[in-house]
This record gives sequence, C-alpha cells and structure tokens, in this order.
Amino acid sequence: MAKRMVLMLGVLLVLLSTLGFVKFKQIQTAVQAASHFQMPPEAVTSIVAHQERWPSTMGVIGTMEAVHGVQVSADLPGTVDKINFESGQFVKAGQVIVELDTRQERAQIASLEAQRDLAKANFARTEQLFNAGVISRADFDAAAAQQKQTEANVAETRATIERKTIVAPFSGILGIRKVNLGQYLAAGNAIVQLQSLDPIYVDFGVPQQDVPQVRIGNGLHVTSEDLGGQPFTARVNAIDSVIDQTTRNIQVQATLSNPKGKLKPGMFVQVELGFGKPRDVVALPASAISYAPYGDSVYVITDLKDPKTGTTYRGVRQQFVKVDGSRGDQVAVISGVNPGDEVVTSGVFKLRNGAAVKVNNKVQPENNPAPKPADS
Repeated sequence: MAKRMVLMLGVLLVLLSTLGFVKFKQIQTAVQAASHFQMPPEAVTSIVAHQERWPSTMGVIGTMEAVHGVQVSADLPGTVDKINFESGQFVKAGQVIVELDTRQERAQIASLEAQRDLAKANFARTEQLFNAGVISRADFDAAAAQQKQTEANVAETRATIERKTIVAPFSGILGIRKVNLGQYLAAGNAIVQLQSLDPIYVDFGVPQQDVPQVRIGNGLHVTSEDLGGQPFTARVNAIDSVIDQTTRNIQVQATLSNPKGKLKPGMFVQVELGFGKPRDVVALPASAISYAPYGDSVYVITDLKDPKTGTTYRGVRQQFVKVDGSRGDQVAVISGVNPGDEVVTSGVFKLRNGAAVKVNNKVQPENNPAPKPADS
C-alpha cells in the first residue's frame, strides 16, 4: 500500500514538473516576442513644406460706425402737425423733418409784438422828455427796460416756434419713422434715426503688443461676407489713448468711403491691417499644428533608427515651432520648420515622438489660402 502511494506521488511530481517546464517555456517565448514587438505604423497624411512670401498684415473683426449718427427727438413737448419725410429717405442738413403744432405760440407772438411796438414808442417819447429835463433818470431807465423786456418776450416766443420745427442737423439717411400725425410728443421722445453713411468709420481692436506698428494714416482693407467679399480701402485716423484692461486691446478707428451706403452702422466686418514689408514664411495647413500650453509643435517625417534592433524605419520627430498669423486654411510658421521638410498634416493627435508612420495622401486636409465654403 505504501509503495503504491509513493509511486503515485512520484508520478504526480513528474507531471507537475513537466507542466511547469512547459509553462516556463511559453512565458519565455512570450517575453522574447514582446521584446521584439513593434507598434504598427500610424496612417497619416503629409506635405512637403515650402517657403512663401506673405504680406505683413493682421486680420481682426471691426464694427462699422457712422461719422454722424443721432436719434432725432422732440426738443419741446407738442402735438405732431406735419411729417415731411419718409422712412429711409435721404435728407440734407437743415431740411424740415417734423413740425409740431405752434398755433398757440403764433397767437401769442402777435400780442407780444404789439406790446413791443407800444414800448418802443413810449421809450422814444420818454427819451425826448428826459433830454429836455422834464422827467427823471429813473423814469427813463424804466421805459428802456420795458422796451428790452418786450423785445425779449418776442424773441423767446419765436425761438419756441423754431424749436418746434425739427430739422435735420446734418445730411444723411433717415431710419424708420417712430411718430404719427396728431401724436403728442414729450420732450426727448424719439422721432427717427439719422445716420451719415459717407464717409463712415470702422472701429476695431489691436492687441497691445502690436500697438507700436499702428500709425495714423496706415492703410487697411475692409471686407464683409454679406457683401460678397467686396474690398473697401480705409485709412487709420485715430488711435485711442487707453488700453482696455479686460481685453488688453487698444481701439483704432479708420475712415473709408461708402458712396452707395452698402456698409451700415453696427455691421461686423473683416479688417486686414498692413504693418510693413512682406515676410518669408512656411505655410502649413492649420491641421498640422499641435497646440499646447507649453508650446506649439509639428511632426516632421524622417528616417529613424530603432535603438533595439538598429533597423531604419519611417517615423516622426516632434518639432516645436513659432506661428505668426493665418490665411484661410493656412498657418504661417516663422521658425522651427525648414523648406523641404515633410510635415504630418493630419493624424497628429495620435502621434508621439519617434512613432512609426505610413503616409497615405489619397485624401488631404484643406490647404487653401482663400477658402469658399459651400454653405457660407
């Protein structure tokens, strides 16, 4: 019985040893295979960098502002008697827009003029008597004051009539009428908007680091997608004296001609401000740039050597770059990339320094300096 148990234990020990040896070999083989394993190359697209000459410009968003723009309103209270304009009409400076009811003032002025004439006649007689020494200086001064008082009363009533005749303070385009015949207007009630559209201002902000490059008289181009991208030429006429503490921008104002009134106050436009001579840059698609807080970078495709096996493969090298401006789908790189470098243009998010890549340029990302999207 004891011999049988010893035999069974021996057989079991041999079996366990065999299984352990087999498992050890399997693990050893797996470790060796893992040590030689390489990640499959990532599929990317690429472009060969080349140098271009770009104008030294800065693109910002601007807002159109009228050179003269007011809300025409009632100066004095009264009832609308006449409306002498149509909404959207062009008016000249001094043209009558609205007349308020002045019947009461006109009736008063007839009485006041009669009092003035009487006071004038009395003053003439008083002056003769004073020169003859018949009346005192006090009586003469009272007659003179009475004459001046009546003349002031007439002038005041005439001024009231004039203030109830509302005229255009400058030439421009009227907006939508906000009053009706017979409507009572309190002082300050709005009547219509009046905007002078030619010339017109464009206001925009410039970052503080670019302020030294902005000068009075600098030329710029203004475009609006709503007008089909038609360019308008303008010149800087004013630079604000204070930098906004919130945006760290300084406000700049430029003047441009607007003969057909296509540009309206409040309209957003694209402003391209020229800074100086053209510069040489390497233009890359925006998708090639990997943006990060510690610096922007691109991946350059080159021949790399595997440190384990010593074999050469096509891989990427991360290269930090400095970008300065954009144009359409392109970004201007001013340092970090040389003409002739092959740069990854898509798939950068899945790469790391030294990763193997496989280039497939059947479908390339957009790289147009002046794109025109179909749904724009």
